[in-house]
Amino acid sequence: MKTQDRPLDEDDLAMADFAEVQDWTAVAGPDSDATGPAVVTALVNRVMAATGWTPWDLEPGETIDDGSASWGFTTRRGTTMVVFDGLAFADCRNAGWTAYQIGPDDIADAEKGLDEHWPDHLQLARKHWGEPDYLSDDSNPDFLDEWGAGAGVDRRHLAVWIRTGAQFHLFSNKPTKDPLTPAVGVNYAVYID
Repeated sequence: MKTQDRPLDEDDLAMADFAEVQDWTAVAGPDSDATGPAVVTALVNRVMAATGWTPWDLEPGETIDDGSASWGFTTRRGTTMVVFDGLAFADCRNAGWTAYQIGPDDIADAEKGLDEHWPDHLQLARKHWGEPDYLSDDSNPDFLDEWGAGAGVDRRHLAVWIRTGAQFHLFSNKPTKDPLTPAVGVNYAVYID
């Protein structure tokens, strides 16, 4: 197993960006599987109006693919956000602890690493989002469905904050031997209602 442990600076900025959006209902799109230029254009217009984030530019001659359902944005803090009709996440590739190339005998070490680094991420989330509405981990026998049906699936830790039109989830992946989990870390996403 290999690990990387980087500062949480990018996550600090991204969590602040998420905290500034007061009403996620203005970002939410229709609950459908629709894709294509019209879907992406509507998404871009909603996100710009609700957040002030700047959408990625199309390159000269580039068009929105018929299979596209998301778009990227840059916040005033320089964070890259990827937004779908029902989901937003920060593309922070250089922040936090991760384990990768996990082998069958590395599960306990991956769990230990997550347990050691979870508190720092949780403290950072509390700085921006306050106290979570839900907080638990897989040592809780009711964890799998306690927050919602299947909310604990593939999670070792889970914290949830309720916002107008969304839920902020901070979570760690649950390493497993079968099927073998190739990588784990602490992540967060906005699930838009």
